[in-house]
Amino acid sequence: METKTAKLLDGKTLAEKIQHNLLERIAELQPKIGRPPGLAVLMVGDNPASAAYVRNKEKACAKVGIASFGKHFPTETTQAELEDAIASLNQDEQVDGILVQLPLPPHLDSIRLLHQIEPDKDADGLHPVNLGRLVRQEAGLRSCTPAGVMRLLEEYKISLPGKQVVVVGRSILVGKPMALMLLDADATVTVAHSMTKDLKAVTENADIIISAVGIPGLITGEMVKPGAVVVDVGINRVTDASGKSRLVGDVHWESTAGVAEFITPVPGGVGPMTVAMLLQNTFASYLRWQGIESNEL
Repeated sequence: METKTAKLLDGKTLAEKIQHNLLERIAELQPKIGRPPGLAVLMVGDNPASAAYVRNKEKACAKVGIASFGKHFPTETTQAELEDAIASLNQDEQVDGILVQLPLPPHLDSIRLLHQIEPDKDADGLHPVNLGRLVRQEAGLRSCTPAGVMRLLEEYKISLPGKQVVVVGRSILVGKPMALMLLDADATVTVAHSMTKDLKAVTENADIIISAVGIPGLITGEMVKPGAVVVDVGINRVTDASGKSRLVGDVHWESTAGVAEFITPVPGGVGPMTVAMLLQNTFASYLRWQGIESNEL
């Protein structure tokens, strides 16, 4: 008997398509506006993972024609120095998007820093004003990862109205804004988390499962309804018995890929979409500052 394998929700290919569209739009608009869009990524300290993420973002900016105004601060940088840097970027007419790379050294207050960012330059879509706009279904910059998931579902024509969707995870980065975006799309949403009893009972009837908790192999095939859509937001580095490390998601691939109809790979699923949405947010802010109506890319 032939084993069925789920179709891939290919975030890498879609992200490349979005970046190509951005490249064309920016090349068309830059001569008229007189400058490219600008993104400032602030990083503090020498966390290797953070440094890799920042490099990837700067490479993606260069690929589409967005100017990078990144600032790398030493670990001992004070709260006041960072707040001054953000205040300066808020006033800088070359900068359309500002992002503080997390995690920060423990002596810094990341929430207070986020509050300093001008909401219309909040490239990560996490300022309370932008989250409030999401709650009220008003236009505004959206949190990059859940926005990327929504764009991926749209690309593969996965209908949401009336669907039973389980979001596993309740973080302000992913879970909460994800649930709100799905509600706006007329899905019926359940949010599960680390304190949920009998997770299988919650997920086994879902049409769509979106996991964003950072626990390797949490979602297994027996927890998934045949024909469901499984979106794996988790990125976890695990080391095997031979000492080799690799990236895995929250979803146990081997058992789930034979049950689901669609599934995201890790890596190559949601990760590239997060970066694509960061670029799109920066471009949307660029248009807004110029008074240009934004068209969906």
